[in-house]
Amino acid sequence: MATAKKSAKKIAKKTVKKAVKKTAKKAVKKTATAPLGPYTPVVRAGDWVIVSGQLGVVDGKIVAGGVAKQTAQAVVNLKAQLASAGCSIHDVKKTLCFLTDMDTFATFNTAYVAGFDGSRPARSTIGVASLPFGGAVEIEAWAFKPLR
Repeated sequence: MATAKKSAKKIAKKTVKKAVKKTAKKAVKKTATAPLGPYTPVVRAGDWVIVSGQLGVVDGKIVAGGVAKQTAQAVVNLKAQLASAGCSIHDVKKTLCFLTDMDTFATFNTAYVAGFDGSRPARSTIGVASLPFGGAVEIEAWAFKPLR
């Protein structure tokens, strides 16, 4: 039985990785999109760049495909916001992540790791009752990029 569980986990991991790669390939170099609400998507505060929570949204709609694809798209959106402030994913020092279902944590984690290109900022992941627009994942980030 332990072997069956390991096989199931391997298959699930491969499926998530394929979904993440597919989403990343589809995501053309996009500019940061306008916010879907009354907030500022990215703010500089001295040497810090703070990116408001990013959802797995394209053209104002949550992407289909569940947590793996939403996470991959949220990271693509996060990278676009960072780029608009002259930063990259490697400048991120802290993320705050929200999941509507903590049972999807392993799937989220696999997609998150794939999207962060080897960068490992400090991170908190919190389970919440709901997110805007019916999203399953939201990622906020703090990047350190000295002005001088």
